[in-house]
Amino acid sequence: QVQLVESGGGLVQAGGSLRLSCAASGRAFSSYAMGWFRQAPGKEREFVAAIGWNGGSTYYADSVKGRFTISRDNAKNTMYLQMNSLKPEDTAVYYCAARGSRWFPSQERNWYDTWGQGTQVTVSS
Repeated sequence: QVQLVESGGGLVQAGGSLRLSCAASGRAFSSYAMGWFRQAPGKEREFVAAIGWNGGSTYYADSVKGRFTISRDNAKNTMYLQMNSLKPEDTAVYYCAARGSRWFPSQERNWYDTWGQGTQVTVSS
């Protein structure tokens, strides 16, 4: 089973950009479907983006489509989330998630069985 550590969060002005990273340790990262979720204060954890084991399948929440890009580098055991044109409503703790599967990644948080500790993203207006 992999262990996940997110990094790259911070404070940015509206319209700015950040790139989050999710570093995985353990075996067979390339066999895992991966996802990004976020949770704002007082709200449920929600789906942001997901990527299949080989990067061939990607999915996005409507709220981030066209602004965020998910990618992965299996040689580096790392997944990324490039976030452009950030808005104050993107403010949340961002979590990466994994499941050992070569099937299409899910948008449902309960499908994933491994989570990172989260990284805070704050977008000021």
